[in-house]
Amino acid sequence: MPRKRNSRLLRLAARPVCAALLFSLAGATSLSQAAITDTPQQVQARVTSSEAKTKNPIVLVHGLFGFDNVLGIDYFYRIPESLAGAGAKVFVAQVSGANSSEIRGEQLIQELKNLRALSGNASLKFNLIGHSQGAPTARYVAAVEPGMIASVTSVGGANGGSKVADLLRKIPEGSAAEALTAQALKLAMLLIGAVSGKDPSELPEVPLNALNSLTTAGGAAFDKKFPQGRPAAGSSCDVKSGPAEVNGVRYYSWAGTQPLTNAFDASDVAMGGLSLVAYPGETNDGLLAACTTRLGTHLGDYRQNHLDEVNQLFGLTYAGLWVLFEKKPIQLYLEQAARLKSVNL
Repeated sequence: MPRKRNSRLLRLAARPVCAALLFSLAGATSLSQAAITDTPQQVQARVTSSEAKTKNPIVLVHGLFGFDNVLGIDYFYRIPESLAGAGAKVFVAQVSGANSSEIRGEQLIQELKNLRALSGNASLKFNLIGHSQGAPTARYVAAVEPGMIASVTSVGGANGGSKVADLLRKIPEGSAAEALTAQALKLAMLLIGAVSGKDPSELPEVPLNALNSLTTAGGAAFDKKFPQGRPAAGSSCDVKSGPAEVNGVRYYSWAGTQPLTNAFDASDVAMGGLSLVAYPGETNDGLLAACTTRLGTHLGDYRQNHLDEVNQLFGLTYAGLWVLFEKKPIQLYLEQAARLKSVNL
């Protein structure tokens, strides 16, 4: 496939929330439809150190419209192999790209059970690191199956919902515009699934479920059911941390705070535009307000937009003088793995 075509495809696929928040699809899926998924493969890399060699495997959980790998390009761009090279045992989950956090969580639980079975260790635990909707997906698993989880780390997590989703939820249900947009996005999801190896019969794509999960009302409802690690409801944005440990699970988070970071990154245009429309006067990463992302121990805010948080697009994160004294995305993941190692997780 020509490079130009690859680039266009990856831009669409790598937009975890931005691309997906252009939809509203009628339909519903119950938790009983959460299907058994394939077992994720361990990421392989030449090991050069043990700084990230955690006791428990690390599982990276993608966000909306996400994937594990498309045409050899990671959703978490260069992050899995960097962690593996530093000694970590790393897996990348593959759950529905567009569905509710609860359904995605059920899919993830099955993947973790499969990994346990293959390991021969029925008590094996996991360190989950979730980006965007991957954070509430991981939170769901930790809440309903705490015995399987050692820690949950939220990276630019959609924990409190998104005002971008609120704006799009105003599209009239049942309208022609809704139906047309829904069909186009469903086709896009099928294309992404085809090139990333997802089976639509096992990982159903229901964008309306995802949209409902990602509104601020959806985030509040999720918090009410699964409050573990979250600051108390109604807390000021000055409250940056929630409970550090609940039911034996450690919680951590960090977030981006700058929509425009690199003039050479085409996705910055979308991040900047959405920021102006949805978050005037609020600190945000282009798709989420920073104060809504908090979970457990706050590890910092960084000059990153929502795609920079997973080192996209293709590592084009912040440039200029900031490079001299602010940590790059891959470094943050390595430091978190080292932190988990230091507390025997």
